[in-house]
Amino acid sequence: MTIDAKANLRTVRDTLRFAVTRFNEAGLSFGHGQVDAFDEASFLVLRALSLPLERLDVFLDAFLTMGEINALLQLIERRIKSRIPVAYLLNECWLQGYRFYIDNRCIIPRSFIAELLKDELQPWVSDPSAVHRVLDLCTGSGCLAIMAANVFPDAEIDAIDMSLEALAVATRNVEDYGLRTRVRLLSSNLFEAVDGRRYDVILCNPPYVTDEAMEQLPPEYQHEPRLALAGGADGMEVVRKIVRQASAQLEPGGLLFLEIGDGRGALERSFPDLRLTWLTTSGGDDMVCLAHREDLPTS
Repeated sequence: MTIDAKANLRTVRDTLRFAVTRFNEAGLSFGHGQVDAFDEASFLVLRALSLPLERLDVFLDAFLTMGEINALLQLIERRIKSRIPVAYLLNECWLQGYRFYIDNRCIIPRSFIAELLKDELQPWVSDPSAVHRVLDLCTGSGCLAIMAANVFPDAEIDAIDMSLEALAVATRNVEDYGLRTRVRLLSSNLFEAVDGRRYDVILCNPPYVTDEAMEQLPPEYQHEPRLALAGGADGMEVVRKIVRQASAQLEPGGLLFLEIGDGRGALERSFPDLRLTWLTTSGGDDMVCLAHREDLPTS
């Protein structure tokens, strides 16, 4: 942070331009809800000022107080020096219009399944009112469970994670949305805590990063819990367990929605006879797959 910067920044536009330049010069990595330096800087500046994300144009020429400028400069420099994602710096992230509290006890929400939930999982779920039980496996912050509770108003929602720290974050988010009576949070190694309970829909964004990729992650991603990312040698260590166990947890006609990143090849090699439907999201056509209960292995 320089005296020169303080002396020359006056408006939101000035500060935003300064942040974009500094982020680009520093060679930061993005991907935690923002795609580039402009998106990251816009999120940091607007939300640090408690301004709405969708109204940047309205506030660009608004003058800032000296206190606001100092606070923003401190955040900009901290983002650069620490390589901590902005979501952790602000304890806030957004996914498909939903705001969530977040800290480094759990992964920053960015699941492509959220895009499918926004459309009520159609056309695969033809009648949302017919969905009575939903499981969000590897729930992390609870984001998908919260979205599912809104999409399927008649459904009971279970949300599972191994990490007690992640569940503490999820508890805060569930309470913020007033869903304590709708969303049940459970500590469990995959399906152990719900053995014998069956669901119409299972949503899962599990760890799927390969060991090789874990070693090459940019510093920003190293602030996230390793448990939420690491998927073993080929990324499918946890995924294989889920696929083998999911049939017993689904109702007849039940559906498993599974996010696997760039692991399509590894998944298809693991289950060459498994019939999968690959779903289109903003990340491409091979990030999320759908399996019907009747097609899943039974052992």
